Amino acid sequence: MSILEEISTLLQQGRAPKVKELVAQAIEEGISPKEVLEEGLLSGMSIIGEKFKNNEVYVPEVLIAARAMNAGVEILKPYLVSQGIEAKGLVVLGTVKGDLHDIGKNLVKMMMEGKGLKVVDLGVDVSAESFVEAAKEYNADIIACSALLTTTMGEMKEVVEKVKASGLGNSVKVMVGGAPVTQSFCESIGADYYTSDAASASDVALKVCVG
Repeated sequence: MSILEEISTLLQQGRAPKVKELVAQAIEEGISPKEVLEEGLLSGMSIIGEKFKNNEVYVPEVLIAARAMNAGVEILKPYLVSQGIEAKGLVVLGTVKGDLHDIGKNLVKMMMEGKGLKVVDLGVDVSAESFVEAAKEYNADIIACSALLTTTMGEMKEVVEKVKASGLGNSVKVMVGGAPVTQSFCESIGADYYTSDAASASDVALKVCVG
């Protein structure tokens, strides 16, 4: 097994200290940071994403795998920055105003980061204005809104309208998700994308960003 395959396997097992150790070793052996990131860390996270989608692993396994990925990324960061390796795209993410649920949102964040996207997490109870301001400030490709309550789903329509009014409509796509949200709701408010789970959300986001 190559060191990159080993990193991927250990990441899937959530063994953060070992992942850190091997990432450092791979760099010492002269493997490029980009390769370590894509073929080691991101490939492991991608496998976890697929398994999560197929109900072969559950939230706790995803969380510990993401923790291991972050540990590896910390080691890589200085090398990636010095080589000027850019994220594949930028997503502004948050749970809409009036809603304080964050487990789904956090999972989406991990899955998106696991695809090599940069995620700006605005947290919970986020107003439509805040989404738009952050999208402008960070030059986002996507605004991703989550809601768990039927009573807060209407806020997503506000986000779509504010994006259109701000003139960002052509450059920023709006993604919506959460337990009560459906494809037909997405279409009715004029949002661009709906996905039913975190792994699918990350797949769609990657396609939007890299085309």
